Amino acid sequence: MSQFAHGGELVARSLAAQGVNTIYTLCGGHVAPIYDGCLNHNIAVIDFRHEQAAAHAADAHARLTRSVGAPNVGVALVTAGPGVTDAVTGVANAYQARSPLLLLGGAAPLKTKGMGALQEMPQVEMFRTFTKASFTIERTADIPARLAEAYTAALSGRPGPVFVELPFDVLFNAIDAPEQLPARVTIDPVPPPVSAVQAMFDLLRAAERPLIIAGTQVYWDDAGDALRDLTVAAAIPVFTNGAGRGTLSMAHPHCFKAARGKALRAADVVLLIGTPLDFRLKYGREDWNPASKLIQIENDAAELNHNRQADVAVAADARLVLEALAEGLQGIRFDSWLAQVAEWERARNEKQAVWERLDDAPVNHFRFAAEVERWANDNTIFVGDGGDIVSACAKVLTVTRPGQWLDPGPLGCLGVGAPFAIAAQRLYPDRRVLILSGDGSFGLNGFEFDTAARFGLPIVAIVGNDAGWGQIRGPQVQMVGAERAIATSLAPTRYDRVVEALGGYGELVEEPAGIVPALERAFASGRPACVNVMLDPGGMGKTGASSPYIV
Repeated sequence: MSQFAHGGELVARSLAAQGVNTIYTLCGGHVAPIYDGCLNHNIAVIDFRHEQAAAHAADAHARLTRSVGAPNVGVALVTAGPGVTDAVTGVANAYQARSPLLLLGGAAPLKTKGMGALQEMPQVEMFRTFTKASFTIERTADIPARLAEAYTAALSGRPGPVFVELPFDVLFNAIDAPEQLPARVTIDPVPPPVSAVQAMFDLLRAAERPLIIAGTQVYWDDAGDALRDLTVAAAIPVFTNGAGRGTLSMAHPHCFKAARGKALRAADVVLLIGTPLDFRLKYGREDWNPASKLIQIENDAAELNHNRQADVAVAADARLVLEALAEGLQGIRFDSWLAQVAEWERARNEKQAVWERLDDAPVNHFRFAAEVERWANDNTIFVGDGGDIVSACAKVLTVTRPGQWLDPGPLGCLGVGAPFAIAAQRLYPDRRVLILSGDGSFGLNGFEFDTAARFGLPIVAIVGNDAGWGQIRGPQVQMVGAERAIATSLAPTRYDRVVEALGGYGELVEEPAGIVPALERAFASGRPACVNVMLDPGGMGKTGASSPYIV
C-alpha cells in the first residue's frame, strides 16, 4: 500500500476498512478522487440518474445487510450543491426509517469558503435537523478518524444517517498516509436493567390479554428467533410493524395483521418493541384500551414515553429483552386470548377475501394483491412504493422472513421502488425482486430502470395503474366531487413501454387472470421489466379500506 495518498484514496481505504464494498452515486467533479480510490479497493460504484435514488439505494443496502456486532452502513456519494440537495429526501427517509446511512457530499474548496464558489451552500447546517451527525472534514489527515466517527454515530443507539462534507481541496490534497486505519466499528448490545425486566414480568404475569407489537428494532437487533420463542412459550399474539415484518413469519399461527385495531382496544398489556407511537399506532391514544399498561422497549431513549407514558420504559437490546421474557414466563400462557384474536383475524380476512376473488376489469386493488400473493414465494423480495396499492398489498401478502418486505417507512416517501430494488438485486442476485408500485410513484424514479439495465439487474415492477394519485384523489372526490377534484389525475400511461424503451421488458395487463402469467414472463425475460396493470380508480373506496396517510 502506497504511503502517499490523496484524500479520495483515504476515503476509499477508510470505507473498505469498515467493510464497505459498494457505494451508490451520481458523478460530479467535486468528488472524482473518491472514485479513483474505490477502484484501488474493490469497492463497486453503482451510478444512478438522480441523487435521491442513490440515497434510497444506500438506505436499502443498509437494511438488507444488517448484522449483529459489526453492522453495515449504506454509503451514498454525491457532488456539491444540487447533488447534495437532491439527496435530501433519501436522507430524511432513512432518518425516519432508522437506517444507518452515510452520505458523503462534495463541497467547494475551504480556501474559497464564503466567497461564492461554484455550487457552494450551507450543506452541513441543512442536514443537522434530520441526521444523527453532520460535519465537515477540514484536513485530509483527519479523513480516517472522522469517517470512523461517522460510522459510530450512524450505528449507535437508534441507527440513522450521517452527513459528511468533503471539500474539494481536502479530497485532492495528497499526504503521507497513516500506517494504520481505525478498527472496524462494532456495537455491543445494551442489556436491560434487572429491575426493568422484573417490572415487565410483574405486568405480564398479572395480564389476561397481552399483546406484542414488534417493530423495526426487532429486525436490527436480530431478535426474530427470540420473538418466536416468546410467543410460542406464552401464546401471546404478535403484530409486526415497519422492518419488523417477517421477523415472525406471517404464516405463524401467532402472527396477525388484520385485527390489530380490535386487539389494541381489548389488550390489557401492550409490549411495544422498537415502534414509535406515531400515526400508525394512533399515537398510543385513539383506539387503545385506556386502562391498558404499556411496556416500551427502544434503542432510542428519546423515544420513550413519547405521546404516552409507559408503565415500563427501557432503552435496551430487543433480543436480550425477549430472551429474558421467554425464560421468565415459562408456564404462563394466554391461549384463550390468542384464540379470540385469531377469530377476529379470520372474520376480517373473510370479508376482505370477497374483494380478493372479484373478476371485474379494471382490476380491483385487493384482487391485484391476491394475484401477487398467488405468484410469490419465500424467494421473493417485495419493495412497496405507492399509496393505495401498497396499502392493499400489505393487507394481503404473507411476509415469511426478515428483510423480505421493504417500504419507505413512516415518512411515507414515494420513489423508493427502483432504487431499493436495485440495491436488493445487487445484494441477492438469486432472489426475485418485485416492486409493488403505484403509477404515481413510478414517475418519481422510474428512469432508474436505465440504471438497472446498465448493470444487468433484472428487477420487476408491477404497476397498479389507476391513472391518478389514488390515495389522495379518492378522499378528494368524496369531499368536493369529481368536478372539483384537481391536481390528482394522471394519464393511463404505458409504463411498460417506458421500461421497454430503457432496455427492459414490458407488458400490459387488463384482466386479473393475466397478472400471474405476465409476472412469470417478466421474470423469465432476464431483464428489468414492468407489468402495467390497469386498476379500477374507485377500487379502494368500494372496499372501504382506509388510507394510512389520510388522518
